[in-house]
Amino acid sequence: MPLDAICLTAVAEELKKTLTGGKIDKIYQPGRDEIVMAVRGAGENVKLLLSANPSHPRVQFTSISRENPAEPPMFCMLLRKHLTASRILAVTQPHLERVLQFELECLDELGDRVSRTLVLEALGRRSNLILLDGEGRITDCMRRVDADMSARRQVLPGMFYHPPVPVEKRDPLAMGGDGLRELILDADGEKAADKWLLDTFNGLSPLVCRELAFQAGGDPAARFLELGGEGRERLAARMAGFLERVRDNDFTPYMLLKEGRPFDFSFQPILQYGMDVELRRMESFSAMLDEFYAARENAERVRQRGQDLIKSVTSARDRTARKLGNQRRELEATRDRERLRELGDIITSSFHVMEKGMAVLRAADFYDSECRQVEIKLDPLLTPQQNAAKYYKDYNRAKTAEKMLAIQIEKNEAELEYLNSVLENITLAEGEKDLQEIRQELTETGYLRRSSKARGREKKVAGKPMEFRSSAGLRISVGKNNSQNDALTTKMAYKSDIWLHTQKIHGSHVILWAEGGEADTRSLTEAAVLAATFSQAGDSRKVPVDYTSVKFVKKPAGARPGMVVYTTYQTAYVDPDPELAKRLRVK
Repeated sequence: MPLDAICLTAVAEELKKTLTGGKIDKIYQPGRDEIVMAVRGAGENVKLLLSANPSHPRVQFTSISRENPAEPPMFCMLLRKHLTASRILAVTQPHLERVLQFELECLDELGDRVSRTLVLEALGRRSNLILLDGEGRITDCMRRVDADMSARRQVLPGMFYHPPVPVEKRDPLAMGGDGLRELILDADGEKAADKWLLDTFNGLSPLVCRELAFQAGGDPAARFLELGGEGRERLAARMAGFLERVRDNDFTPYMLLKEGRPFDFSFQPILQYGMDVELRRMESFSAMLDEFYAARENAERVRQRGQDLIKSVTSARDRTARKLGNQRRELEATRDRERLRELGDIITSSFHVMEKGMAVLRAADFYDSECRQVEIKLDPLLTPQQNAAKYYKDYNRAKTAEKMLAIQIEKNEAELEYLNSVLENITLAEGEKDLQEIRQELTETGYLRRSSKARGREKKVAGKPMEFRSSAGLRISVGKNNSQNDALTTKMAYKSDIWLHTQKIHGSHVILWAEGGEADTRSLTEAAVLAATFSQAGDSRKVPVDYTSVKFVKKPAGARPGMVVYTTYQTAYVDPDPELAKRLRVK
């Protein structure tokens, strides 16, 4: 669900306890749409995330480390100038609006105390982060909005700040129980209860409206006609109880999980999905939001930063695939080369009836069991001997082409495999350093050009594989790209360690460090699960994972990074498990 107004109220209540009176120490902008502030709060140091991402705007405490760009963006520099060392006086939210305001006390260039306000508008595609001076003028904002973008409301430096125009709906918290009951009893019977709630009241999300309808009639999409009089009374009672909890700030964070993965979240139990969805109570709203958004935001961040890599590799892969298709068709055409030799023999045996200038030779096909007549096309400009020589030449050319095409096809198949593995590696990248390592690998293999400015002075990037610890305490290493896979398998691992990889599926090289002993069954299974999780089959079930001693894994001479061959292996079938990976990960 998006962070609706009531859920934002719940988060704001959590933030106030720690932030009020806190001091902003440092400010970072790890992504285009997000700011992270290090705040010394009431008795603890916290990191506050303010996200104006159009897909998932929000505010929360975060424990996730984010990689910052080498050069801070301009908006980050402006916030550092005005807000570093400022004190947070209050955290406020306009009534039932998806807007949060941080009232700040700062020092200006002369050392005088001045007021500033930082406003987060969590409004979907119109989300923004805006800094105001003491008079309410906009100092600057994350996303500038001019008259061409919006005729109703501009957000530009120097203008006075005007809040977003409120939605013209009823305020549910201002209604008494009797008025609410009458409104529900008079609702159009053809209307779906959840749609009516959403269209009538401000601050409610579709998820909450469906839940109220479900509690009233057992069906999230029930119409008022289907609810009947008793169902309407139940809906009014459920709605009144819900609003009373909101007035009392009685909020509890719940994560909804489908097949073990975060699916949605709320500030109250959600029962409409039945047994299909697991309901997990979380320790805080911030912890819930961190877990819910961590994987998808990291994937989006890497996708943004690695867009040039994805484009280059995809282009090279598609070009190789087209070339491979053409070569396979050409190879298929050489399969019929024996017929060229046979036609040359027939021409040779017919010299006595041929003369120069003939366009077609009709002769008995002595290679045919019934010796039927065959028509052979000739070049009228050539002599009979030259026409026969041409067919023999085409035959020899086809025979040579078959050998060359077989070599080229094998080479291009390996190249296609490699490029697909690089695309998979980009999805595993956890930050700019991992992407830089992949960029370096592509430059060394000739897929990217080395910039003229960087020649001779660029530093070699060497990232570290992901590290895990099995339940039995054995170390497990997982490569994030081909360079790390190479280093793990061919340089770092001992011959007695266990190497794992998904069978005929692109994925990471995994090393289970036996440390001179025997690996236990549970550690081996967990390593196999990690190999399946960090592979192209991460969303599948019963993924085949091959495993063998490192001594049976070899890198062929001249092979691309990450390409190996192996023998004497066994295969395990396991289900990928991101939760297991999270539990075993060594921070």
